[in-house]
Amino acid sequence: MKKNSFTMIDENGNEVVYDVLFTFESEETHKNYIVYTDNTKDEAGNVEVYASIYDPSDPHSKLEAIETEKEWKVIETILETLQEEVRKQQNNQGIEE
Repeated sequence: MKKNSFTMIDENGNEVVYDVLFTFESEETHKNYIVYTDNTKDEAGNVEVYASIYDPSDPHSKLEAIETEKEWKVIETILETLQEEVRKQQNNQGIEE
């Protein structure tokens, strides 16, 4: 299975490959968002996750910064919900095995 990924140039001029975790359109903000990772980890061992605004109808869409607290809250809520679902699945698998 091929992962959905893309490459960007970082501030040091290096190519970085990012894996797309998910995309969605917010009914609240009427914008499309992409949530992605380069699979690096922070000091606490958590995988670094990024989010941007993008245009799904444009294959060469530039990623735009998320600038409002409201937009970050929408994304954080979705991430928390997904993390909870993963935990439930892991717990259910542990019980079944």
